[in-house]
Amino acid sequence: MCAAVAVAALAALILTGLPETVGSRAWNYSLGRLSRHAVAIVLVSVAVGVSTVLFQTVTGNRILTPALMGFDSLYLLVQTMLVFLIVPRPEAIAGGLISGGLTGFLGQTAIMVVASTALYLWLLGGRRTDIHLLLLVGVVFGVFFRSISSFFQRLLDPAAYLRVQDAMSASSRGVQPVVLVAGGLIVAACLGVVAGLGRRLDVMLLGRDPAVALGVDHRRVTIVVLVVVSFLVSASTALIGPVMFFGLIVANAAYALLGTALHRFTLPVASLLGVIALAGGEMVLGALGVESALSVVIEFVGGLLFLFLLLTNRAR
Repeated sequence: MCAAVAVAALAALILTGLPETVGSRAWNYSLGRLSRHAVAIVLVSVAVGVSTVLFQTVTGNRILTPALMGFDSLYLLVQTMLVFLIVPRPEAIAGGLISGGLTGFLGQTAIMVVASTALYLWLLGGRRTDIHLLLLVGVVFGVFFRSISSFFQRLLDPAAYLRVQDAMSASSRGVQPVVLVAGGLIVAACLGVVAGLGRRLDVMLLGRDPAVALGVDHRRVTIVVLVVVSFLVSASTALIGPVMFFGLIVANAAYALLGTALHRFTLPVASLLGVIALAGGEMVLGALGVESALSVVIEFVGGLLFLFLLLTNRAR
């Protein structure tokens, strides 16, 4: 059912953006552009949905997401420092780290993977994970990263500052085909690793001690999952920019719809719900003439959901 709705949403998104004259140059151009847009939506939805469900599995909590642990602030800091260090020195651009091309995408993804993996392993690699401590550390790191970003943004010239502002706005339009291919390969490789973990992920839902008692190497699986999450979130953020509460929405919607947390169900359903939310949301808001407001709507709805889960104590 979710798959049919997702396909219909993507098809409607593409068809509503095409010119009326079939076969014209404008029609062919729009078809190619919208097709790339649809592929970007699918990649981002799969990456965000899978990474959020996996992250909540290893943390044992349905409130925590990579974004709430300061990842969006880390992305903003990376973008700010790249612009601050490279823009004044054009000869240092070389491979185009701050461009929207393949080198820029891979470079930004690599930087964020290293930084986020180190952060997650430090926070979650120990024997115990205190939910209150994790939330506090996530908030502190988010404020810390944003403070540093704000300081360096004040030192930028207006043109460089506009480049940082563009990076802060989530958008899946205009992504180059070669970047989509690279992003697709990263997502496919991560899904292969997740498939290799199999039912060990379901055992991880029981907690550390039960999982160890059942023969699962809890620390090793946690490290593997955190590295996979780092790659998925880094790739999706480098593709379209930060969307803080999107993963929280699709993951908890999948749990509520299915009534189970088994990964063979929640992972595909969370991904499909992400496609429906992004494609359907853009189509509806586009018809209303406020298409650019989708990220604002997602943040608003996600913020309300976060407060609801927190106040009703439905973290588990």
